[in-house]
Amino acid sequence: MADCREPDWPAPPGVRALQTLRTGGCSPAPWASFNLGDHVGDAPARVTANRAELRRQLPSEPLWLSQVHGTTVVDAALAPQGASADASFSRLPGQVCAVMTADCLPVLFCDRAGTVVAAAHAGWRGLLDGVLENTIVALQVAPGELLAWLGPAIGPACFEVGNEVRAAFVARDAEAAGCFRPHGSKWLADIYALARQRLQQAGVTAISGGGACTVSDAERYFSYRRDGVTGRMATLIWLEAPGN
Repeated sequence: MADCREPDWPAPPGVRALQTLRTGGCSPAPWASFNLGDHVGDAPARVTANRAELRRQLPSEPLWLSQVHGTTVVDAALAPQGASADASFSRLPGQVCAVMTADCLPVLFCDRAGTVVAAAHAGWRGLLDGVLENTIVALQVAPGELLAWLGPAIGPACFEVGNEVRAAFVARDAEAAGCFRPHGSKWLADIYALARQRLQQAGVTAISGGGACTVSDAERYFSYRRDGVTGRMATLIWLEAPGN
């Protein structure tokens, strides 16, 4: 069975979510073993087999996005497979929203009433440009009624960036300067802190997760920054059908 864990967050009954790990699949190195990405050089048949194994734990095939480090948010019930977007939402029970990552930050959302869910892919570009804010708007729920969970991403001790990345965030919000610390001629960025800042400024205060580091935990997580050629994990969320 695919190796997955459930997020530790106070989601209401009827909201289900899973975070896949890198183990439990059939792909060989360098994608070993539970690679779900069909764009990273792994054999299509192995990716299909891994996705089929994951599907056994889900109510339906997830909406797999073509992620472009942008800010587009789509309705998972209406968008086609492979839609070019970096977030999806659903109000339809059984419809699975998903994002794939291997260092970028996956963020899950739901409302306290359990009527809508979303999954967003927040690399630094998407985070800077507003993918989380766009997702919040798409949910059409008062931000104070939303819960967010920050999945595994590159940690603050490993995320080295140049001056231009720090300058771009600080230009948007001077408080972002506190999310960077000097590292030689570059900076170490805390993508978790940056995401919390943006969420809180948008009115979302119930924020969980944000403690894992994909780069430093090679046993559990894929990491593009660490390995270059590697697999992709999935972060998934859906509403259970009534009676389930």
